[in-house]
Amino acid sequence: MNRGSPLGEFLRVRRAQLSPDDVGLPRYGERRRVPGLRREELAMLAGVSAGYYTRLEQGQSLNASSEVLDAIATAMRLTAPERDHLHVLSTAAIHRRPAATPPDEDVSADLRTLLAAMSDVPALVLGRRNDVLAWNRAGHALLAGHLAFASPDAPDTRPNMSRLVFLDAHTRDLYRDWPAKARAVVGNLRVMTAHRPDDACLAALVGELAIHSPEFARLWAEHTVGPCQRDVYDVTHPVVGNLTITQQTFPVPPRMHHSLVTVTAEPGSPSAAALTMLRQARGFGRGQ
Repeated sequence: MNRGSPLGEFLRVRRAQLSPDDVGLPRYGERRRVPGLRREELAMLAGVSAGYYTRLEQGQSLNASSEVLDAIATAMRLTAPERDHLHVLSTAAIHRRPAATPPDEDVSADLRTLLAAMSDVPALVLGRRNDVLAWNRAGHALLAGHLAFASPDAPDTRPNMSRLVFLDAHTRDLYRDWPAKARAVVGNLRVMTAHRPDDACLAALVGELAIHSPEFARLWAEHTVGPCQRDVYDVTHPVVGNLTITQQTFPVPPRMHHSLVTVTAEPGSPSAAALTMLRQARGFGRGQ
């Protein structure tokens, strides 16, 4: 691990985001030469030596125990997902492997059958880099009706949900609170890259987004962390108008790097009626 390691960068950025007021430390004057907490202050809060914390932040120590990492996480006021992220980064720093291109991904026939059977529920299957591996008619109509339904069938035409959120005008217009959706996407990508630091294609995706989207570059630099599990979004669909949807993400065993994403609306609500109208407008029904 070197000075540019993900672990050291995460520690430096998150330390810079904390002020003495955030952690109950006196300021001793208003002028500070560095943003956020000093290393010595963070080390004191975590109960470790300043020298040890400095070595950890600079990538000169690889043997931080779980107890030390938890103490640092507590001192930094990390959330539970951010705490888990810190542990994953530490483990990855020890077991780092050369970057590689993983094999192409596919979806089992059973999972495709399940997607088709969920005709009343917009759903899609995402791969290890948020590529759309498959979707049902309802999921396609709700989230990406401007794309060809068959686009996920070949690796070179598969949509990528992270790329769509930042680089596709239709998807950007879909989410009324686009900044919240963007932050969620970045937080999830941070989790993915921590778990798969050797995935060359995932690293290339992050680089592409950072180059072409200033918003992505800014959010990525903040080290936002948060897995996509359950989120509520207000969307404006070009066919059925405004609706509120709940998006849930489930891992798909045995391929735990695949996920099933479902979209629902509160039963009996105008949003549920809008989803029904969308299915009728698109002319598909059960089993499609």
